[in-house]
Amino acid sequence: MPALSTNSGGEEGVFNVLLTGFGPFQNHKPENPSWLAVKPLHNVVIPLDSDPVVIDGQVVMRATSSKQWLVKISALQIPVEYEAVMDTVPKLHLRPPVLPDEVKDDFYPLPPDKGYDFIFHVGVAGRGPLRMEKLGHKLGYHMKDAVGRMAPIVKGPPSEFGRREIEDTVSVGEQPLQVGERLGLGFEMESAGDSYSARPNRGFGVGYEKFSDGQSSMLLQNLTFVQAVPEIYTDIDVSRLVYDLRNSGIEQIYSSMDAGHYICDFTYYCSLAESKRNGKPYEKDRNTQVLFVHCPPVGQPLTTEDVTEAIRRIVFWVCSELAEIHDLAA
Repeated sequence: MPALSTNSGGEEGVFNVLLTGFGPFQNHKPENPSWLAVKPLHNVVIPLDSDPVVIDGQVVMRATSSKQWLVKISALQIPVEYEAVMDTVPKLHLRPPVLPDEVKDDFYPLPPDKGYDFIFHVGVAGRGPLRMEKLGHKLGYHMKDAVGRMAPIVKGPPSEFGRREIEDTVSVGEQPLQVGERLGLGFEMESAGDSYSARPNRGFGVGYEKFSDGQSSMLLQNLTFVQAVPEIYTDIDVSRLVYDLRNSGIEQIYSSMDAGHYICDFTYYCSLAESKRNGKPYEKDRNTQVLFVHCPPVGQPLTTEDVTEAIRRIVFWVCSELAEIHDLAA
């Protein structure tokens, strides 16, 4: 992959970017491949007026802003733990961000009233190309994290999780439960052949009630369940980003609608929700953009250097888009 230049020039404007990777987990020890790819970019500065990417004599990627911008990048490692995500990610979206005490002195300082312009999360998935995730899920987290803990159980009113339309009961093990009561306590249906069971729904509850869009219904034994389908999409045009990246020489990449319902997805949803919570509709040029990409294990097929360069290229693309927004707002 052709590398982007990192030679700094005069400073007229600055975009502050935070990259996150994950800590060790299971087969990904002593270092997670996502962190291996992210950490070389810690405290790196990329000028948006750097040399364009040229392939076969044709310019395939370059900044188009009329101003000169610098991109200051910092990198943070997040443990593969639900609790650590909840303790860390919301604070990254404050103005100014609140960083963990053990790393805050090693990060570029931000002005008191400013947050990160772009927070880019990187996680590891299975063998294959890079996966650019379009959305994060609010619910459905049923796998234990690196320390054996589960995501929080979500309890809500019947109007959020479902409503019993006629009198009936379903059995959960040996215990019959009213359908409406069961769903109202925060359970979800799970089917196995002709039998059904309920398990606690896990994900984002208290403090995230307002983040829900859309509904779906399911017919079960003449009962209709109306359930929330809470997802949040990134504001970044992922399809266009993937298209441009492929044109720039990064062919091992595609878009995805499923971030996995594990720590990666959990982190993505949390970050997207906090961006919306702290953003202002009338200040789109100041709102934090959020994105997530899955990388493969090292060498399956991409090297760490390949992934690092792809991350750098994505940061360049997103910040070039932000620069154009600033030009229009000026």
